[in-house]
Amino acid sequence: MKMHDAKRVEILVEAMMETRLTDALGRAGVTGYTVLPVSGGSGRSGPWSREGQVGRAAGMVAVVCLVRPDRLDPLLEAVFPVLDRHIGVVSVTDTQILRAERF
Repeated sequence: MKMHDAKRVEILVEAMMETRLTDALGRAGVTGYTVLPVSGGSGRSGPWSREGQVGRAAGMVAVVCLVRPDRLDPLLEAVFPVLDRHIGVVSVTDTQILRAERF
């Protein structure tokens, strides 16, 4: 079966920034993504959990998308201003996909 090269982009961001992030993805031409709740973790400030937070700091979300390699730079340029002053992590990995016409 024919596989096609792609990039898997995973963005962890404060839940309150989800709409701004997904709007930026849309402006970058990303046609699909998945948003997942993040229940907890640990970072520079130490461990945290969704249950232990109050108010605006009510957790994080993970936004995952698959894009063609030539769409990666526009995606990163669009999301950087959203993440620049907020908690967030972006990871990019090489992957392969079936049905490239969907991306």
